[in-house]
Amino acid sequence: MPPREHRPRRRLSAPSVLVTGGAGFIGYHLARALVDGGDQVHLVDNLSRGTVDRELTRILEEPNARFSELDLLTAPPDAFRTDYTLIFHLSAIVGVSNVVRDPERVLRDNLLMLLKVMEVARRQPHLERLVFASTSEVYAGTLEHFSLPFPTPETTPLALPDLGAPRSAYMFSKLYGEALVRQSGLPFTIVRPHNVYGPRMGMAHVIPELLRAAYELPDGGQLEVASVGHRRTFCYVTDAVEMLERVAGEPRCAGEVLNVGSQVPEVTIGEVADLVIETVGKKLSVRATAPTPGSPTRRCPDMSRLRSLVGYEAQVGLRDGIQQTYAWYRDRLFAEPAPSA
Repeated sequence: MPPREHRPRRRLSAPSVLVTGGAGFIGYHLARALVDGGDQVHLVDNLSRGTVDRELTRILEEPNARFSELDLLTAPPDAFRTDYTLIFHLSAIVGVSNVVRDPERVLRDNLLMLLKVMEVARRQPHLERLVFASTSEVYAGTLEHFSLPFPTPETTPLALPDLGAPRSAYMFSKLYGEALVRQSGLPFTIVRPHNVYGPRMGMAHVIPELLRAAYELPDGGQLEVASVGHRRTFCYVTDAVEMLERVAGEPRCAGEVLNVGSQVPEVTIGEVADLVIETVGKKLSVRATAPTPGSPTRRCPDMSRLRSLVGYEAQVGLRDGIQQTYAWYRDRLFAEPAPSA
């Protein structure tokens, strides 16, 4: 992947930045942008899903980057610095398989990790912002039980799905996290990422799954696609990172809850599959399979609030983003184990 062109952003100060989950998907790309921008960056990850691969190693060769393999559940206070001006909390137990297999752990550990990060944040004499990564899944209960507006604004009232549904555990952990952060007294911004994709995101996501399946099929094969009629908007990771940087550096974003994603185009999963086939360059047909259990039928964020605050909207089109993602996976990971994120 070519180096990201770093766009100017408004800064609160010259930051020293903590990124939890720094070896994961968004964490890696955010760290790359911060380091390239000259910030002093401390990446923390327990490597349960992230990995120190060649991409991350290149970041750590920079003099302004530091990595600590730490478990937030057990890390002592002195494992962290006391000069952070920005904290991005991206660490969480994610993935449908993890959530369904052990929902209690997801609820407990995501909460405890956030509490540890809040403890670290309170020890920072010059902290200007804690950015907490929530999830677009907080809207799932409203979609299930009521009429969810599309595009979906952050002000949408949130309803709860079945408290006993294992798949809901991740959403509950993030929703409770939002409440904790809002009541903490810390300077915060809460972000709700929507369908962020791109290089180095692992394989448990629809776009890399479809890319790998299409790559492995012979001409004339059938690409099996679940939930073909479900609708999404997708946000390429460099756009998501730009949004994260800008909201962290914009004073008016303090105390805000903001969607991170792209409002257009809204496409079906079947249309994504067509773009994947076009990108891979094979003569394949789509065979629709059953919808993925628990998958929302539609997801499209209203991005007007973020756009009004930071003057930015997604720049990378879906076709270009899928092509860039495919080039990375094809050249690096289809012939070797993929990092998880």
